[in-house]
Parts: sequence; C-alpha cells; structure tokens
Amino acid sequence: MSFFSKKPSAEELMREQNRNLRRAQRDVEKDRRALERQEKQLELEIKKAAKQGNKQVLTVLAKNLVTVRKQKARTYTATSKIMSVGNQTKAMHSSAKLATTMATTTKTMGLANKELNPQGIMKTMHDFEKESMKMGMAEEIVEDSLNSYWMKLVLKSQERCQKLHWLIEMKLENQVELLLMMSWKDN
Repeated sequence: MSFFSKKPSAEELMREQNRNLRRAQRDVEKDRRALERQEKQLELEIKKAAKQGNKQVLTVLAKNLVTVRKQKARTYTATSKIMSVGNQTKAMHSSAKLATTMATTTKTMGLANKELNPQGIMKTMHDFEKESMKMGMAEEIVEDSLNSYWMKLVLKSQERCQKLHWLIEMKLENQVELLLMMSWKDN
C-alpha cells in the first residue's frame, strides 16, 4: 500500500470483505463438488472390486470412501461458518453506520441549540435526554434480541451439521457393511 493512497472507507472495506467471503464460499463449494465426483468414482471402484472378490482392495477403497465423505461433511460446516462470519460483518457494519448517523445528529443538534434561546435550550435538552434514554433502552433490547437470534441460528446450523455428519457416517457404515457382506457371499 502506498503512502499517498487514501484510506479505504467502511463501505469499501465491507465490499472487499463480502467479495472475499463469497470467493471463499465458492472455493468450498468447488471442493465439495470435486469430493462428490471422487465419491462416485470410489463407489464405482468398490463395486468393481466387490465383483472381482478382491477384499484387500475393497477395504482400502471403503476407507478412502469414508474419509471422502467426512471431508464432504466438513465442507458443509465450513460453508455455515463462512455465512455466519458474513452475517456478523453486516451487523457490525450496521452498528458503525448507526454510530456515524448519531454523531451527525448530535452535531446538528449542537448547531440548532446555538440558535435557540436559553429556555428553549433547557427544554430541548430535557426532551433530548428523555428520548436518548428511550432510544438507549430500545437499542439494548434490539441488540439483546439480535444477539440471541444469531446465537440460536449458529447453534441450529451447528446442530444440523452434526446431524448431517452423523447421518452420512451411519449411511456410509451401512453401505460398507452391505458391500462387505456382498463380497463375503460371493466367496
């Protein structure tokens, strides 16, 4: 970065970060598709080895299939984490924008107070204090509810990923047992 280039604004940083998150998500999806292709190829090779009755090759291929499916399950977890980071970034950006807006409002109110008479200033200050307290309480309520919502959302996504991972492992174990039983029947 050059000394003479200007510092990027919050908007530019937000766009750059969103771009990077989308790129990371595309990469994870690309990896998942590659793993799915590899999984199909391994399934075909397992069937071929089962027909030939080659137990050693069958066990090696089955182990490879298990690791590929575990990797595929991990891509789902990574995708949900990337999405969570994106949502947190958007929330932080909104909070920063709100703070900037409040600063501008405060400046404007300061300029307006210069123009008012002393009694009007006192009344305005009193009203502003009441409204600020109301806004502060409302902001706390909104922030608390948003935080609990995000936590529930993150917990749900983690729970779903764990269930999906468990289902994939169970399905894989059942398929491996079935393939082994088929190969033992053939011998």
